[in-house]
Amino acid sequence: MPKIAVAGFQHETNVFAPHGADYAAFARRDEWPPLCAGAAMLDEVVGVNLPAGGALRRLKQLGYEVAPLLWCAATPSAHVREEAFERIAAQLIDALRAALPVDGVLLDLHGAMVCSHVADADGELLRRVRSTVGADMPLVASLDLHANLSERMAAQAGALEIYRTYPHLDMAETGARAADRLDFLVRHRLARFPSVALRRPAFLIPLNWGCTLTEPAGSLYASLPARAQGNAGVSLACGFPHSDVEEAGPAVVAYGLDARAADAAADDLLAELNRREHEFRGRVYGIADGVAEALRLADGGDGGGDGDGNVPAPGPVIIADTQDNPGGGGPGDTTEILRALIDGVDGVNRGDGRPAGVLVGVISDPQAAAQAHAAGTGARIDLALGGKSGFPGSRPLRARFRVRRLSDGRFDATGPMLAGASLDLGLMALLETGGAGGRGDGVQVAVASKPAQTMDQAMFRHLGAEPRDARIIALKSSVHFRNDFQDMATAILIVAAPGPVAVDLADLPFQTPRLQRMAARL
Repeated sequence: MPKIAVAGFQHETNVFAPHGADYAAFARRDEWPPLCAGAAMLDEVVGVNLPAGGALRRLKQLGYEVAPLLWCAATPSAHVREEAFERIAAQLIDALRAALPVDGVLLDLHGAMVCSHVADADGELLRRVRSTVGADMPLVASLDLHANLSERMAAQAGALEIYRTYPHLDMAETGARAADRLDFLVRHRLARFPSVALRRPAFLIPLNWGCTLTEPAGSLYASLPARAQGNAGVSLACGFPHSDVEEAGPAVVAYGLDARAADAAADDLLAELNRREHEFRGRVYGIADGVAEALRLADGGDGGGDGDGNVPAPGPVIIADTQDNPGGGGPGDTTEILRALIDGVDGVNRGDGRPAGVLVGVISDPQAAAQAHAAGTGARIDLALGGKSGFPGSRPLRARFRVRRLSDGRFDATGPMLAGASLDLGLMALLETGGAGGRGDGVQVAVASKPAQTMDQAMFRHLGAEPRDARIIALKSSVHFRNDFQDMATAILIVAAPGPVAVDLADLPFQTPRLQRMAARL
């Protein structure tokens, strides 16, 4: 029985984020499984919406023996530290050597990992794997939709398969496609597809506008299967400009047995991408305008109710706190939108007597979570909440809170993107703002000890807060929240508050001249 080695090592690097990733960031469980190796890797990733899980399942269906090496991921942040990369890479290579001989290798990578000592960390990892198994070994990698495709990645891998959805609902599906690509190479005794075409447009795609639930990304990604025709595959990456490396940004890659067909497929998709450049735009609110609009819609507005402003909209209005998104490297602890919501609902509470019905989260603040646990459920405590990362423009919110519910932060995800995952966000608390005169009563805040993008309703529900009952929900997320929250929303407002995940890429102090030029086009 032929044998395939499978491994995963993922990180999305935002060099403008306040903190980097050490080894412990990969070793711990948070939204994703902890670093796991051998048989433990099977227990952690199979059945979870991850490329490695989908690949392992598909390879077994195809009749392969699998050799699980290791899998790990860390919450997006600034640079991965040299010690962390080298230690994990060495573990992966040692496990690969121990598994030899194998008939192929499948890697679950992100494609936008930047280390303090190497800019193209994914390309470097592929090079090390290739040097270990030799030039004739089939080697395929799956990549995130936000991968920064490099020439080295394309040269070292036999094929690259990229997610086709954002929110990333198809991670396991992408792993299965990568397994099919690898199966083709193994059966045809090929180390790689003989033809590869890599193309790059001369513009950047802001993070929010690569969402495949909206246009133009939706139809572009939906067109990929038909574009392949006789080719093995055609993939599109939106890129992750916040990595600030030379090859950051969108790219098209096509693989096949025929050079003309691969070139034609890549050129055709590039032409369509260029034609639709102007569509990668959307409305972004400032804090004051965004909160005012959310309050207007929540009280009837154009989003629901009876039109006279006296009946609330049928579903919550969602504010995407996009620039402090931990899924893009944000610290997850800025409080400026929370502060504006408290100020905004103060008049609502006095005016009609209804509770504010505002839900905010998840704010990362291990000290506040610990204080809430020490005080106990029902206690009223004074906190300096959030703002501890020191990100410019943000400061702690000093207020009195009632402790509504406490949790150890361990719970199972229920939404489609994190399906099958068991989360551990450390000590958590559901707090409700109070204070003199009941100011802000009904503004509830979910607090965790680890930064985590708010993309699953279970993050609130396990604390006793029901998102569907809220009038306004402010989420630390850019796009992934849509996988579990969009269907209930009356409206979705993208609001720019302090944070390193800049929605306007022209605001970033790029050091790479190529990115400086492309950002100037925005």
